[in-house]
Amino acid sequence: MKVGVFLRLAEDMVPSFEKTRSMGMDSCQLGCWQQEMLTEAVAQAVRAASEKTGVGISAVWAGWPGPAVWDFAQGPVTLGIVPPAYRAVRVEALKAGIDFAAMLGVRDVVTHAGFLPENMTDPEYRPVAETLRELALYAKERGCNFLFETGQETPVTLLRFIEEVGTGNLGINLDPANLILYGKANPVDALKVFGKYVMGVHAKDGDYPTNGRELGQERRLGDGMVNFPRLIAALKEVGYDGVLTIEREIEGDEQTRDILYARDMLNALIAQNA
Repeated sequence: MKVGVFLRLAEDMVPSFEKTRSMGMDSCQLGCWQQEMLTEAVAQAVRAASEKTGVGISAVWAGWPGPAVWDFAQGPVTLGIVPPAYRAVRVEALKAGIDFAAMLGVRDVVTHAGFLPENMTDPEYRPVAETLRELALYAKERGCNFLFETGQETPVTLLRFIEEVGTGNLGINLDPANLILYGKANPVDALKVFGKYVMGVHAKDGDYPTNGRELGQERRLGDGMVNFPRLIAALKEVGYDGVLTIEREIEGDEQTRDILYARDMLNALIAQNA
């Protein structure tokens, strides 16, 4: 395992990549929400910046258009490909994200699929599964994997959809904080359910929800409820040897300080589990 950082797509990635190198890391996940930027010209510029700085891209995080309310009240009807009203346009957006990853030569494409139906008798269960199969096959044709970022679903729901779709290129981007922020699972225990499908990891921390409408609060690594010593050991047990991508969803100098703090903590834990 090694440590990387989450970056946002920009037309000129050199400054972000150089800052990443200055912090002692050479890997990133690239967050791509701006649909107008998913072009061959931008991909060429990003590839050139990657080659110039030596920062690799472990995954493309593909966003989608339309409303996004990150809570328990409006989240189920606004997030991902689950809401029927936004499904078609978001499928096309995610296909554009897959195409962009292929242009970059990046294998893994990550997104939030939304509040996937847990009840197999839910009338939306089958349409959502078929939509995911369409996206997974589209990715497979381009040599890509399609990864669910954890958060809005229980671990067994994710496992069920991976088994249901069955294309062989579906996986999981484990965000341990999200499992806690959404009150869905202890991330160490979740690995017992879907560990063999983990293809990427966000290093993020947070607290459980304290009311029934709002998510828990994100924290600096080590200050929340994620047990990172146990998590790193458990990841090794299930055979994960990829990147731990630090994601700190704040801005400014505090974000930089927290990323450096997380880098040092993670490197120490990786060394302990070598």
